[in-house]
Amino acid sequence: MQVKERTKTQKTQSANEITDGMLVTRTIAGDQQSFEVLVQRYNTPLFNFICHLLGDYDLACDVSQQVFLQLYISMPTLRTGEPLKAWLFQVARNRCLDELRRKRSIHFSELEANHDDDDLSPLDIMPDNQPLPDEMAERSDLQQALRSAIDALPPKFRSVVLLRYASQLSFSEIGKTLSMPEATAKTYFQRARPLLRAAMAKHWKSEQAEGTVF
Repeated sequence: MQVKERTKTQKTQSANEITDGMLVTRTIAGDQQSFEVLVQRYNTPLFNFICHLLGDYDLACDVSQQVFLQLYISMPTLRTGEPLKAWLFQVARNRCLDELRRKRSIHFSELEANHDDDDLSPLDIMPDNQPLPDEMAERSDLQQALRSAIDALPPKFRSVVLLRYASQLSFSEIGKTLSMPEATAKTYFQRARPLLRAAMAKHWKSEQAEGTVF
């Protein structure tokens, strides 16, 4: 039993040590298991990002499959010396924007890269950036409030926050995904956090007010 567990652990470790470029090369050579490793590597953070952006689980499933299909088709032209994370999230974002335009017929040009800071307000730093625990039943309400707060952010802040919180991308990767300098991604993130804090504080005050009624 211990031998089987040790072997499984070794396989997991060896899979994690293989670079994206190596997996792409092996997939092109006909190794379908290498493509499955790529899908497993990025599926969860990619799906979380897509689902947050679209707010539709079923549609997120479809878009996620489209992204990996595009990855498979594009493999012969990809640069294998770099991780695929930024490329995948850029494709996912573009797919999401296409779906939002098609589904809601709304002009989303403001979601495209915009580096003008004239309309930004001076903001403080959010004290706690850890994800909210969802073990307790009442936390589901907080999760919904957080989602609403993220949705209410200015578009150029929203994409950075989702990539950072939901998908755990580095600021360098966020910059590549959104075609903006890394420093701009950091600035947008820092300016978004107090907005989230203010929105959540308003939610908590509302909860406390309701509690004192009874």
